[in-house]
Amino acid sequence: MKFFSAIEFLSSFLVLMFFYPFCHSLDNTITINHPIRDGDVLVSNGLGNFALGFFSPRNSTNRYVGIWYNKISEQTVVWVANRDTPLNDTSGVLKISNNGNLVLHDNSTRSLNPVWSSNVSIESTNSISAKLLDTGNLVLIQTNNNNILWQSFDYPGNTMLPFMKLGLNRKTGLDRFLVSWKSPNDPGTGNMTYKIDPTGFPQLFLYKDKIPLWRVGSWTGQRWSGVPEMTPNFIFTVNYVNNESEVSIMYGVKDPSVFSRMVLDESGHVARSTWQAHEHRWFQIWDAPKEECDNFRRCGSNANCDPYHADKFECECLPGFEPKFEREWFLRDGSGGCVRKSNVSTCRSGEGFVEVTRVKVPDTSKARVAATIGMRECKERCLRDCSCVAYTSANESSGSGCVTWHGNMEDTRTYMQVGQSLFVRVDKLELAKYAKHPYGSLGKKGMVAVLTAAIFLFLLLAITFVYWFVKTRRQGIRRDRKYSFRLTFDDSTDLQEFDTTKNSDLPFFELSSIAAATDNFSDANKLGQGGFGSVYKVAILL
Repeated sequence: MKFFSAIEFLSSFLVLMFFYPFCHSLDNTITINHPIRDGDVLVSNGLGNFALGFFSPRNSTNRYVGIWYNKISEQTVVWVANRDTPLNDTSGVLKISNNGNLVLHDNSTRSLNPVWSSNVSIESTNSISAKLLDTGNLVLIQTNNNNILWQSFDYPGNTMLPFMKLGLNRKTGLDRFLVSWKSPNDPGTGNMTYKIDPTGFPQLFLYKDKIPLWRVGSWTGQRWSGVPEMTPNFIFTVNYVNNESEVSIMYGVKDPSVFSRMVLDESGHVARSTWQAHEHRWFQIWDAPKEECDNFRRCGSNANCDPYHADKFECECLPGFEPKFEREWFLRDGSGGCVRKSNVSTCRSGEGFVEVTRVKVPDTSKARVAATIGMRECKERCLRDCSCVAYTSANESSGSGCVTWHGNMEDTRTYMQVGQSLFVRVDKLELAKYAKHPYGSLGKKGMVAVLTAAIFLFLLLAITFVYWFVKTRRQGIRRDRKYSFRLTFDDSTDLQEFDTTKNSDLPFFELSSIAAATDNFSDANKLGQGGFGSVYKVAILL
């Protein structure tokens, strides 16, 4: 009987194992003999910040393999494997294949082709496993030498995590960039991309359907030229690399307990957020683009977009240029841009440069760069080359390096407080004009307005001072009159003749009256000695 009871128990256990697999993996590793199925969760090693498993987006029954924050109450997916090939049910299995790749299979079909694969060529399939690191990076490694064969950080989705690189590996051709979801409920490949363009002087761009939507700009040594808010702080670190091997950007966090992410959404906005644990929500600390002047080529060629004058058209031609289409410009359509003023010479005719301050410098995809020279040599080199239309420094913090433009200048804009200086080539007449009135300074009307305001302020202060002085003086006179005492030693003198304080609240006494009241200042009535003389008691005379 005991034998049959044991058989029945074992049979029941096997049936339960078949229909109800374990809900969690035993460790943080996937091996050939240890896959994960829908319902299993792989938690990252270390602090357990991230988890890997199967999920369905909100309002969807499709199943995806993804990575999300493990310690956050609001499920926040940061990477999806099969974003364009969802599963229709819960039969998915993620495992190491016989050729050493990480693959996702749909067990509801008997197809030998995986739904998704890491798709790398592996010479030896011995000791291969997949691990989820505490940075959120899923890595396929050879455990005997810790050689990384593939990693999810090389194939980002719509989210950039700390210590993830964006950019191009010039040796292997691997290009890492963000791609938006199709919608909040569909992680499929969207039409927005956020990537570095390595041509010319490398820049970061936001594209819609491969057309530039926002130029984040070139690296200035401290930040992207189109992100004035991007300054060193106590939360993040930034590492920008541009050499023969790669061009890339990587952000880090100084405090591992800070959860931060940058997301490209399907509407074409890039936003950086940090998790506020006490409020149980993501707090957005930066987003872009957000102004009209952020739109790529908002004002056309050779123009500058300045959004800080509400009473003016935000587009203005750079020094030495004029609107290409006057009527369209008058109607506030700056798409036609600006052209060099006619009948002027900017080649060996006394020309020079006008400084345009606090700008995102023009598109550098066709600019020329000399990284080893300073600004003085940069100016001289540009002046000698008649095709050079403008120059600036490659590194705004050190003033080193030289960037020059030799054609139309595209997508320049002004910022309120920070930005680079762009030196634009102009003819000698234009140079003389700007020597008297620098670019961006107040015009004649502006100077009149400032002068008028200054005069008004001066008069207001003068009137206020005079009013205060007169009022104070009158109060002093009244105070002196109120507390003055007029004494006379001539009994026959009429006090009314000298008294100017008829309305005083204090009574006046004749000396004869005081002498009578004190018995002719008798010592018997003396009370003591004060700082101003003797003090007597008096008898009230009725």
